[in-house]
Amino acid sequence: MSAILQTGLPFDVDARRPLPDIAPLDPAAWLHVDDAFAAQMAERARLLTGAREDVLAVTAGAQSATDELLRYVLDWLRAHAPAYRVGADTVLRPDGVDVLIDRADPMGTLGLLVQEDLCLMERRGDEHVLTAAVLCFPASWRLADKIGRPLTAIHVPVPEYDAGLARRVQRLFDGVQVGRPLWRFNALHYADPALHQPCSRVRPTEDADHRYLRSERQCVLRLPETRACVFSIHTYVVDRSAAG
Repeated sequence: MSAILQTGLPFDVDARRPLPDIAPLDPAAWLHVDDAFAAQMAERARLLTGAREDVLAVTAGAQSATDELLRYVLDWLRAHAPAYRVGADTVLRPDGVDVLIDRADPMGTLGLLVQEDLCLMERRGDEHVLTAAVLCFPASWRLADKIGRPLTAIHVPVPEYDAGLARRVQRLFDGVQVGRPLWRFNALHYADPALHQPCSRVRPTEDADHRYLRSERQCVLRLPETRACVFSIHTYVVDRSAAG
């Protein structure tokens, strides 16, 4: 399969801020459509058909949040994404593909609607827990290892995620307000441009063997009814050698 690449990034990966790199986000700028849309959506459909158990999970008790997330995304597309045509039962995507709105399978429907992977984080006791997700493009982690687990366990064994950062991230999820989403990005270097990379990897150095820059645009917003947090991930992969 040929690499699915974007021609560039919509942000400067060198403009880093201290962890966790969070900035306010205009709610109207939440979801993106880029030049790899059609190819990424085709890959999402392939994974959801052939490897659904690897890329989609919903825990008991998460149905209300998944239902609200589907309604929220459909309303957002109607309001902010003129390239989409949202009907009562189907959505016409920007690439001309019609998607059936299956309200009995909200996360599966969402996986076929937008480029972003979508993770639902709900407060359970002292921490937010990953209660549902459609995660087609993991960057070296497995959904099965993280679903149903709290923030601190999800980030093991990220070296930078110490106790201090864990407290800050939990405060972020506690404090994000309805209508005031936040965003950040990362920058990873890979030798393999494949989007679906669930396997752990040795942390690479920035050398010529890792020619692909993989950057995730990560957003956090709060749903107004269930108060669940949505962690969305838009994955960009660019060829550093082609970009000069």
